[in-house]
Amino acid sequence: MDATAQRRELRQHLAARRRALTPAQRIAAAQGLRHSIEQLPEYHTDARVAGYWACDGELPLNLVIPPLAARGQRFLLPMLGEERQLRFAPWSAGEEVQPNRFGIPEPVAPREWFAPFQLDLVLVPLLGFDRRGHRLGYGGGWYDRSFAFLNDQVRPTEPLLVGIAYDFQELPAITSEPWDVPLDYIATDRELIDCHPENHR
Repeated sequence: MDATAQRRELRQHLAARRRALTPAQRIAAAQGLRHSIEQLPEYHTDARVAGYWACDGELPLNLVIPPLAARGQRFLLPMLGEERQLRFAPWSAGEEVQPNRFGIPEPVAPREWFAPFQLDLVLVPLLGFDRRGHRLGYGGGWYDRSFAFLNDQVRPTEPLLVGIAYDFQELPAITSEPWDVPLDYIATDRELIDCHPENHR
């Protein structure tokens, strides 16, 4: 089986496992995620924090988002932009959203939006990860294209990329492609993983 077919099969397997979780398991995972991400200093202080609207079994951010507003930080959701790049619009609980062409909810007619380089912290959805920060995404390359500029910089820098995943989405190793943008941390329902342990700040 070639690498592309292998990745496709792995994606399907991980997505199916995620979808099979019960509501109680999801609630417990959301609580675990909050505990993990609270160990990241930037989560408490960064001004612009981007996340995602959980779809298709993704680990929900419903316990991670409310504390941001309480501290005066802004939460942003991704929107499909020009040249297959993401842009990010502020969103608050209760504000209207509408599905984009992939069926993922986006803010409706936002008054402003930000480019990827203007963000401080990005909570990145994924299907699989390894401890070196390699991510198995959804195959569209949106995040890799949008944050490609980070590959020319010394990491970690801003924005800080934090993958969000269930513990079972960890893989022994993911073969990276030249265009892949590695993650700085991974926050799971069990732990916060530092992907740059050699250069602790």
